[in-house]
Amino acid sequence: MSEPFLYQITPLQYQFMNAKEDEVLFGGAAGGGKSYGQLVDAMRYALQYRGSRQLILRRTLPELEGSLIRAADRIFPKSLYHYISSRHTGIFAGGSVLDFGYCDSERDVYRYQSTEYDVIRFDELTHFSEEMYLYLMSRLRGAAPFPRQMKSTTNPGGPGHHWVKRRFIDTVAPNTPYQDELGSRLFIPAKVQDNRFLMEGDPCYMKRLQHLPERERRALLEGDWDLEEGRFFTRWNRNIHVCEPFPIPAHWRRYFAMDYGLDMFAGLYFAEDEQGFIYLYKELYQSGLIVSEAAAQIHRAGEKVGVYFAPPDLWSRQKDTGRSVADLFRESNLPLTRVSAERKAGWALLNEWLTERKDRDGLLRPQLRIFSTCSNIIRCLPALQWDPNHPGDCAKEPHELTHAPDALRYFLAGYRAKSPTHQQRPPDFLGGYRKEMII
Repeated sequence: MSEPFLYQITPLQYQFMNAKEDEVLFGGAAGGGKSYGQLVDAMRYALQYRGSRQLILRRTLPELEGSLIRAADRIFPKSLYHYISSRHTGIFAGGSVLDFGYCDSERDVYRYQSTEYDVIRFDELTHFSEEMYLYLMSRLRGAAPFPRQMKSTTNPGGPGHHWVKRRFIDTVAPNTPYQDELGSRLFIPAKVQDNRFLMEGDPCYMKRLQHLPERERRALLEGDWDLEEGRFFTRWNRNIHVCEPFPIPAHWRRYFAMDYGLDMFAGLYFAEDEQGFIYLYKELYQSGLIVSEAAAQIHRAGEKVGVYFAPPDLWSRQKDTGRSVADLFRESNLPLTRVSAERKAGWALLNEWLTERKDRDGLLRPQLRIFSTCSNIIRCLPALQWDPNHPGDCAKEPHELTHAPDALRYFLAGYRAKSPTHQQRPPDFLGGYRKEMII
């Protein structure tokens, strides 16, 4: 085998290829040679451990075809590798397999449910959700005595920026192995200056990056992970907006809002105090529920709610049955109230509710506070990022992060439409809701 000497690598690529930790992240600026290092490492592993199986992932199929598959065809020697396009699979001499995969939606991870891999590789890890990453980690298994790892590359930014930063950047000192009871991790930072081959071949590349807006420049040129300005809800402050649970007084008005789909059912319970301040005090959060199962969960919660808010798509009628999801909930004794799903106005209103105002005692309080037991909305809300293509809106990916915030937005839409101010509500406002809930 005479060809490997042709593969020139940088010191950081070499470090990435030889890292032995259970999870390795090679991350930082654009142009650091991360994807190239990932592919060369995959080839080295395949040839060293004959009969091994690897999976390398991008978020979407077009990204996969336009980057990794094309680059692998250019980099890997034809005498050692051939690609089967119908299966998105590369076969190496000796029988090792490299599957090229993607996860276009949260449920796409289940296409790998029965598979076994020795190494799983994520290219642009911040494009994936934490749930995808953790589920696919369970696919690292097999009887062969091969070393098993999760090896990832990425730039800062992207929908998964916060969880990747929390897992690899905040807890792992750069270039220092981190060990806990669940395994070992290593973060290898990279900057474009580390890739001397790119610097020599395209000396103007850095100048082009310097023309980018500040956030993109910091991420792609400097590899800066402290990109808090990318967070959509900049007013969010856990110290202000999260409180410890307390018994909800029986006379407080209660509401329920949901975002329903087979991929995730997110239901949120709200209570309103005498001054019109709102507490999000309970959440339901589970995937794979049909309507009757979701309705059963709501009934089991045992909350005396005056109104159930839901988005308009639940009123779309199915062609085969002529009935809607809202019809099915009504048949389960849960009549829904349709609310607006307008995104930008809803998010703008939520930002207002996150702003502190004075209560009757002159104390500053946000309009909305969340019980600390509502872990999913607390996790998802601050992780939402700006959508660069739609000013005033947050990114819809990763989709898993959007369910609980969407349910919160539907509550605000219903609350605003039905009860503009606490003072204007009639004494029988719960009864008024019941009259309006006829579908």
